[in-house]
Amino acid sequence: MKLVQIFGVKNSSAARAAERFFKERGVPIQYVDLKQKALAPGEIKRFIDKYKLSGMFDAESKEYEASGLKYMRMSESDLLTKIEKEPKLLKLPLVRHANLVSIGHDEESWKSMAAAVKDAARK
Repeated sequence: MKLVQIFGVKNSSAARAAERFFKERGVPIQYVDLKQKALAPGEIKRFIDKYKLSGMFDAESKEYEASGLKYMRMSESDLLTKIEKEPKLLKLPLVRHANLVSIGHDEESWKSMAAAVKDAARK
């Protein structure tokens, strides 16, 4: 994979920041709007393996508060269904290059991904 995938929603300032970060460095991206296309089970598993499902939620967001997740106990499958319907519950953006993943605004991880893309392009 010689590009970076950014999973977000169009009105997310953090997702726009990730998009801008990679474009400014000439790194090809694929933007996936989670309002249009839900994360595939294998894709979400990559992020869950690193951050755990609970670590992927944006507990500071209005959507999180409004959803009542702060007070509910739900199974993992119910939580996955909930984020599929409302991706703004997640810390956005979710960014991936090969086996490297990050959530939220994480420029250090993005720099590693950009370097990996450039290294792969040289080979």
